Amino acid sequence: MTAPGPDRSRPVQILLAEDNPADARLVREVMRESKILNEIHWAPDGVEAMAFLRRQGKHAGAPRPSLILLDLNMPKKDGREVLHEVKSDPLLRRIPVVIMTSSQAEEDIARAYDEHANCYVRKPIDFAQFHEVVKTIEGFWFTAVELPDE
Repeated sequence: MTAPGPDRSRPVQILLAEDNPADARLVREVMRESKILNEIHWAPDGVEAMAFLRRQGKHAGAPRPSLILLDLNMPKKDGREVLHEVKSDPLLRRIPVVIMTSSQAEEDIARAYDEHANCYVRKPIDFAQFHEVVKTIEGFWFTAVELPDE
């Protein structure tokens, strides 16, 4: 008897907090190719990401994401601050956070895990490798992992 897998009858909600429009577009394109039904919500900076997560202003009716893809180097409020706020908030802290950034700084990696990031992925510069990294994240988080309900 096989264990039941994740419920995929409704779209997986993903918050993509990424200031680079080209990277955001690529993530959306890769996820669009997926057999997994998903809906990506893009926040180009940390202030917008937190407004979405807290359902403030124009995001009052926003769905609770099942996963956050978070860049560290964003304007207004960087990903380090967003991660800290998410993991400090009892209403948000169960949402898995995947750090997906170009930073290779050891202190960023250590701090991300100290702040309870679920994983840290360096964004490759090469298009094909970037595509593969996004597919790998998607495959792991949306086929193998049980995500918490809202």
